[in-house]
Amino acid sequence: MRIDLSSAPGDPERPNEDWLSASIPTSGGGGVLVALDGVTPPGGDVGCGHGVPWFAARLGGRLTELSGSRGDMPLDAVLAEAIRSTADAHRDTCDLSHVRTPQATVVVVRWDQEYVEHLVLSDSVLLLCSPEGEVTAVLDDRLDRLPPEVLRSVAATDALRNADAEGGFFTAAADPAVAARAVTGRTPRERVTALAALTDGASRWTDTFQEGDWTDCLAVLRKEGAEALIGRVRVLESAPARDGVRARYKRHDDASAAYAEL
Repeated sequence: MRIDLSSAPGDPERPNEDWLSASIPTSGGGGVLVALDGVTPPGGDVGCGHGVPWFAARLGGRLTELSGSRGDMPLDAVLAEAIRSTADAHRDTCDLSHVRTPQATVVVVRWDQEYVEHLVLSDSVLLLCSPEGEVTAVLDDRLDRLPPEVLRSVAATDALRNADAEGGFFTAAADPAVAARAVTGRTPRERVTALAALTDGASRWTDTFQEGDWTDCLAVLRKEGAEALIGRVRVLESAPARDGVRARYKRHDDASAAYAEL
């Protein structure tokens, strides 16, 4: 088994709000990958004195622990419990009702001898590769479906954040019920030879800069490694804008990639 992890801050003067972990073996004889992308708040106001990196590390650690030790719990239940226990750690000191209380996108992958289970919440990406080399991208595209005029407005975006309203999108924040909104599934172990988890700072190579499709992206990870993929993204971010390339909310973003060959 090969596992490769890399993470880099978008700005070396600011803390990296992404979080990655890998755990092998688990209680089921397999492994776990967890990738979180902490949500950077506009203006820095989150109603919490701990901050986004603290939240991501606390949530990520609990997700890794529960995913590895509680094979009997489905991943949406694992996420719900991890959110609850993280919220309990600061609900007496912080305003968890704040719309931008610390929160994160989530990818969790867990495998044993029989299945590869997955959970994706918000705009991080999971890639699954079959024995034939076919790559499937598991996406929660609700944020991508928001109109550009909504994304340009902080107030309009906040109105749809973790909201049951039409067009709402969801992140892991303080409400365990959001776990039911995650994209989940499982695949027979023999149908997955490799997998990758990417925060949106790393997935830009495909979904923003269009340097290749998801199969090409996984090939870069396999041949060159996670750090090399992030390096390619940094070069593209620093180059002049090209026609046909999606506009970027931030020129440089925290970028994390995890690759595993099973």
